[in-house]
Amino acid sequence: MNVIDGTKAHSVMVGIHVYSFASIMKINKDFLAHLLERAVANSRLRQNYDLRTSEGDHSQRMLNALLPGTVVPIHRHPQSTENVFLLCGKLVEVVYDNEGNETDRILLAPTAGSYGCVVPQGAWHTVEVLEPSVIFEVKDGRFGEDGSETLDAFMAKEAENKKQASPTTEPFSNSLGDLKKNIEYLIGMERQSGSMEVITPLYVSRMLNVPLEEVEKVMGEIDVR
Repeated sequence: MNVIDGTKAHSVMVGIHVYSFASIMKINKDFLAHLLERAVANSRLRQNYDLRTSEGDHSQRMLNALLPGTVVPIHRHPQSTENVFLLCGKLVEVVYDNEGNETDRILLAPTAGSYGCVVPQGAWHTVEVLEPSVIFEVKDGRFGEDGSETLDAFMAKEAENKKQASPTTEPFSNSLGDLKKNIEYLIGMERQSGSMEVITPLYVSRMLNVPLEEVEKVMGEIDVR
């Protein structure tokens, strides 16, 4: 049972918990300990507690209990900064660039006087949990409805976009009608790469997987200098 000053009332509305508090909700040591216990029982090694109080609240306001070993995918929020306050424990907020290179590490540890950070809008980030921790995190927009995305999904989309934008090359056809064009194309690519080596029929035969006799016949008809 959640520790909410001895009372609890809630209903489920559009997939979120909407709590009606009969008295002031106390977020104390016992409350955080209970939330961490639920994280232990969770296969993801984390457990959040939604602090929104109405269906019309489109922000993200929650407590998140995290245990060492939990994996939070690198992600970003294009439309909002994210405020992170560590209530207990110790963790590192890690920031990355678009290529997945680490650019910053912020140690959060209340006992060391480091209480939180504000992750810039659009910055890729994750957390490395060093000790059982509970954070209070706030941002605009519900996750999944605000353009938030993981770095893996972003990079896969970028790779697909590059693939679609790249001109497609017709596959080689080594029929007698096309062999001359293919040899001229291969020679042109070799020259474009800066190679000044003599291009022999044997080399072309191996590159195009065509019998040497056919290559010698065609190359005898074209200027390969």
